[in-house]
Formats: sequence, structure tokens, C-alpha cells
Amino acid sequence: MAPTDLLNHVLNWLAPALWLAVLMPLLARLVARRQRVVAAYWVQVVVSFGLNSLVLGLGLWFFGHDGKMLTYAGMVLASASIQWLLLRSWRL
Repeated sequence: MAPTDLLNHVLNWLAPALWLAVLMPLLARLVARRQRVVAAYWVQVVVSFGLNSLVLGLGLWFFGHDGKMLTYAGMVLASASIQWLLLRSWRL
């Protein structure tokens, strides 16, 4: 496999993790308008992207191939959980 093909595959594999990491903090700000933002937007994106990438990697390892809906559901659950922790939502 050529290096450009490998780069294309890796970027396409990480694209759902990046989009979810970018959109989740924005949607959280719309939903929880009264809540004070504790972590900066870029911190939320970086932490969420790292965790989402880890979930995608675990899904690839466990199932043997990517694109399983259970992996994507786990990624959404992990992203929502980390958002809950970063915004300290348990202190409502």
C-alpha cells in the first residue's frame, strides 16, 4: 500500500471521531445554556477526539474490522460521558 493510500485510510477512519469531537461541545453549549463552561472549547475537542480515537481502535481490535454500529454507539457514549465530566454536570 502506498503511503498516500495509508494516509487516506487513516484519515477516513478517524473522521467520525473528529466530527463527533468538534460537534459535541457545540451541541452541549446549546443544550446546557445556563451551565457555566469549565473547560475551554479546544480542550473539550482534544480530549473527546483522543477518547473517540481510542474507542475506534478498540472496536477495530475487538471486531477485526471497522464500521460496526456498536463501535459508533460506544464512541457517542464515551463522548457524551467525557462531556459530562468536563462540564462538571454532576454539580447541578
